Amino acid sequence: MSKFIDRRQALGLLGFGLAASVAGVTAVAAATRRKETYSSDEIVLAGQKFFGKTTRGVAEAVEYVFSSQGEPTAYIVGEEGSGAIVGGLRYGEGVIYYKNGPRYKIYWQGPSIGFDFGGNGSRALVLVYNSSTPGDIYDERFGGVEGSAYFVGGLGVNFQKNRDIILAPIRTGVGARLGANVGYLKYSKEPTWNPF
Repeated sequence: MSKFIDRRQALGLLGFGLAASVAGVTAVAAATRRKETYSSDEIVLAGQKFFGKTTRGVAEAVEYVFSSQGEPTAYIVGEEGSGAIVGGLRYGEGVIYYKNGPRYKIYWQGPSIGFDFGGNGSRALVLVYNSSTPGDIYDERFGGVEGSAYFVGGLGVNFQKNRDIILAPIRTGVGARLGANVGYLKYSKEPTWNPF
């Protein structure tokens, strides 16, 4: 009888040990994922440092993007200029930050078409999803739809996608712009005047 109890206890301990090992591996995997992505607090803090006075609107925009897409693997901060009379162009430059430490210079440019008039200069905070290196983004075109309606200053958010990589630009700008457009942005390692 004692041998049977000993075996059952041994099997119970073995099962407990396996369950604890699986739980430990799961916890390590979750911690690793957290280390590879940014929390909303980290992004809001980066936005506060970059945008300054418009932080309340930026915090609300960040929360909106997080509720839709979750935690980003990287973010871009930069400046851009754009203008349109039905067809438009946008050019920008900034730095992309990955959670694991590296940062890289990045440029973007692209055309748009739609009911869109005016010009503006913007500061941009772009949340980047499903990218582990800028090589995922460089020389790729990310399409999206954008709407703008502001005079002197404003804040806007849109989503751009290429394969499983999603970019969510949050822009605050100065200028006069009204309309909606469809277009794409091409991200590159070097600056170029060619928007295509």
